[in-house]
Amino acid sequence: MLGRPTVAPPSTVSAMSAQFTRTPHPAPVPADRRAEIVADPGFGRYFTDHMVTIRWTSGSGWHDPAVVPYGPLTFDPATMVLHYGQEIFEGLKAYRQPDGSIASFRPDANAARFRASAARMAMAELPDELFLASLSELVGADREWVPPAGGEESLYLRPFMIATEVGLGVRPSAEYLYAVIASPAGPYFSGGVKPVDVWLSTDYTRSALGGTGTAKCGGNYAASLLPQAQGAEHGCAQVAYLDAEERTWIDEMGSNNLFFVYGSGDDAEVVTPSLTGSILAGVTRDSLLVLAKELGCQVTERRVSGQEWLEGAADGRITEVFGCGTAAVITPIGGVKHNEGAVEIGGGQPGPITLKLRELLTDIQRGTAPDTHSWMRTLVPASS
Repeated sequence: MLGRPTVAPPSTVSAMSAQFTRTPHPAPVPADRRAEIVADPGFGRYFTDHMVTIRWTSGSGWHDPAVVPYGPLTFDPATMVLHYGQEIFEGLKAYRQPDGSIASFRPDANAARFRASAARMAMAELPDELFLASLSELVGADREWVPPAGGEESLYLRPFMIATEVGLGVRPSAEYLYAVIASPAGPYFSGGVKPVDVWLSTDYTRSALGGTGTAKCGGNYAASLLPQAQGAEHGCAQVAYLDAEERTWIDEMGSNNLFFVYGSGDDAEVVTPSLTGSILAGVTRDSLLVLAKELGCQVTERRVSGQEWLEGAADGRITEVFGCGTAAVITPIGGVKHNEGAVEIGGGQPGPITLKLRELLTDIQRGTAPDTHSWMRTLVPASS
């Protein structure tokens, strides 16, 4: 499990935050147009007026933290990220709370994972307090882009880092650019929570032990696009992968961790594939393990084979399956298709445990349920 990494105290974060320079956008989106966008944002279609940039150079470390107008980045054709793929990113959301403040869900866990991804990709590691300060700076500058409290709308935050040294040669870059952009996001399920079908891929794998599966890097997602297209040809919204070594054990989906529910009611067991060294440690995954125990479920992390999934869904032992991640929170899975057929799960409807876990988590994120685990971190106080 992810646990809760140690982060800098608020005073340290504030001191680091004060070092940011701020350049207001000379032509921000007009208020009436911004209101239209926030009312119907979709996902990843519109971006706020500003972004954060911080640079790292060998010998100087991190420097020049700034809030600047959102705009294009310009690169030399020999910039190393374009040739050797040193790139990582994170995804998290900011939610307006009932008291008017703006908070994010477990951003310290995202900060820790960002550092771990950087280490795996031989990149400079951004200190947690600087990661957290960058979120507060951007959300503070673009607070009017955060949707109202009470609904499922949020402000999606995308921190990322790329190698920016100019030159050819397979080695770690001596320069990096860290940036954060933000995009208002509407409900992932516009017509309610709808189950999706999943394609169980036997032709492609996501990651091997010792590979980059535990890092959140763009190459993992680029490699998923072809199998994703294959799944779409079969009417599936997501692809689930088997392990690369034995082609037997469920790994994860292209952008989601997986959960399986065995039985129902007081006898329900919630199972998720154990983190074997090729699976991304999802923040939502880790949180649901805690909430499922509080719901009274038996919770197990273990290997689950593709055959167990298919047979368990067919004979009713597996009553619910769902994916989880930042964007959709929880995605119910109504059926799984593969080269030899298909099987329906739980009558093709979202199950009660799936829906209850989703409700528990989103209520904490929206500030309508007690945050007993101190998962929410205020980015912008109510008085700001």
